[in-house]
Amino acid sequence: MMKRRVWVAALAMLVMIAVVLSRGASMVRANAQASSPATAEVKIDSFAFGPGTLTVAVGTKVTWTNRDDIPHTVVSSDGLFKSKVLATDEKFSYIFAKSGTFPYFCSIHPQMTGKVVVQ
Repeated sequence: MMKRRVWVAALAMLVMIAVVLSRGASMVRANAQASSPATAEVKIDSFAFGPGTLTVAVGTKVTWTNRDDIPHTVVSSDGLFKSKVLATDEKFSYIFAKSGTFPYFCSIHPQMTGKVVVQ
């Protein structure tokens, strides 16, 4: 009878350890995902944003890079984000935390437009 109690106690301890380890592993995965959002890129070149329309998931970090020889900006039409003036090879990033369609433009060259669709 004593051996059976020891066996049951040992088995219960192993189950508890397995549960704690599995919870810890999922927390590590969640923290890793939270610290490294999905990324997407938009190039600014020849007076255009490329791609002109970008579709991403909620939580994606979008980075615009100016590959043009002249300065540009990235400004959302609803005031959600606004870059400084970007010289050649400078970057601007924004993390999209909610779904929706977010049009933007270059404030120096307003004919330059694009949009990010967040799903």
